[in-house]
Amino acid sequence: NWSGSLIVAALTGAFGSSFLYGYNLSVVNAPAVYIKKFYNETWQRRYGFSVDESTLTLLWSITVSIFAIGGLVGAIIVTPIVKFFGRKCTLLLNNVFAVTAALLMSLSLLAGSFEMLMLGRIIMGVDAGISLSALPMYLNEISPKEIRGSLGQITAIFICGGVFTGQVLGLPEIFGKESWWPYLFGVIIVPSLVQVVILPFLPESPRYLLLEKRDISKAEKAFRTFLGKDDVSREVEGVLAESQDQRNTKLVSVLQLLRTRAARWQVITVVVTMGCYQLCGLNAIWYYTNNIFSEAGINHETIPYVTLSTGAVETVAAVFSGLVIERLGRRPLLIGGFGLMFVFFTVLTVSLTLQNKVHWLPYLSIFCILAIIASFCSGPGGIPFVLTGEFFQQSQRPSAFVIAGTVNWLSNFAVGLLFPFIQSGLQTYCFLVFAAICFAGATYLFFVLPETKNKTFNDISQAFAKRNKVLLEIQEMNHYPGGRRSSAEQESNFASSVDNGETKKEIV
Repeated sequence: NWSGSLIVAALTGAFGSSFLYGYNLSVVNAPAVYIKKFYNETWQRRYGFSVDESTLTLLWSITVSIFAIGGLVGAIIVTPIVKFFGRKCTLLLNNVFAVTAALLMSLSLLAGSFEMLMLGRIIMGVDAGISLSALPMYLNEISPKEIRGSLGQITAIFICGGVFTGQVLGLPEIFGKESWWPYLFGVIIVPSLVQVVILPFLPESPRYLLLEKRDISKAEKAFRTFLGKDDVSREVEGVLAESQDQRNTKLVSVLQLLRTRAARWQVITVVVTMGCYQLCGLNAIWYYTNNIFSEAGINHETIPYVTLSTGAVETVAAVFSGLVIERLGRRPLLIGGFGLMFVFFTVLTVSLTLQNKVHWLPYLSIFCILAIIASFCSGPGGIPFVLTGEFFQQSQRPSAFVIAGTVNWLSNFAVGLLFPFIQSGLQTYCFLVFAAICFAGATYLFFVLPETKNKTFNDISQAFAKRNKVLLEIQEMNHYPGGRRSSAEQESNFASSVDNGETKKEIV
């Protein structure tokens, strides 16, 4: 099932999308001291005096957190874009934001304008907000159900790879020097150019072409390209059966989706998983990493290199998840990931509280940090994006990603805004807050989340039907007498079954 075109589409789409998201999460850490110095020098040149510490802290906080505001904007505007341009074209057009942001941020030092850096960060956030919705949507719709989870995990793998790359390029031997930090932001152009060069030669999502554009010939061609086989009638029939079951191929708005009883628990589950994805405390781990390594006796100059171990563990765990997700399933990886994070957060709290009394406890803290990162990336780090694409039918999927993206970015912003206050108030006990969130998330998913491995979208809707207190009638087109039909007959039947976006009672 892993055709060459499918692999190239997944790798190219992720490299120019989720990779950049991960890269921009970590790229600001290494040059932080130099960027703050640039802010101070610019302020002094403009106004004749140095900026005070509180104002400098505010400017830096805005620079870091404004990325999440841009992400929220991107998540909100993605629905009309993917509807009008399609999934693949949205990914391509999104590179305009990435290239514009890269130019603004990389030229900010030369222009002597820290406003350019801030504007570039918010534009880069818009790019991330769009890509984290459009990319999982595209991967979800081009992959066979047997490998849908593995292909969907490529989003998480490239996020982790982007974080690790940002750490590596930020080393003093590469771009982690005072005069070289603009190059860290200029590198963003490279993945964008790779995507712009390769992705146009690959097809659009066949489900989008068939259900929204109603172009059966292009949809069949796309299926052949991605599946690597000539006979795709079964796949076309399956999608048309889903269309018949939906009764309506018009896109559902966010408000309509929230009011849809048949999707109620799917929406709630997506909100919970996306909320826990950001609120589970991984950002706090990054905040504490350097301090914990220092307490363990690691030399200050060596810490940036040791920190690379966190990015490496993150990437390896994400790859492991992608390899086993179709065997173990989404449910055990997601619940197990949050469960293990709860355990290690609890141990980390004890270790940090007592590490001044027992000489070997700092090393236990390091182990807990790596274990928390591995637990997160083995399940919670990528599966929420996979589930968002699997839970909803074609007409509901764009709005579902708007809801998921909104929760994701608002939670991201909330962590950045509230964590300093939580940390100052609770000190090392702040990790108990995240342990409680992980425990609550694992408990909810244990009782509510069905296994979606190797199931069709209609099967997944049926799994939620009882909880939603609705009855779904699913008609399988390949059960009709006479067996499979030719492409011409399918196209005729499909065209005659759609009237102003609504399917008639019977296809044949």
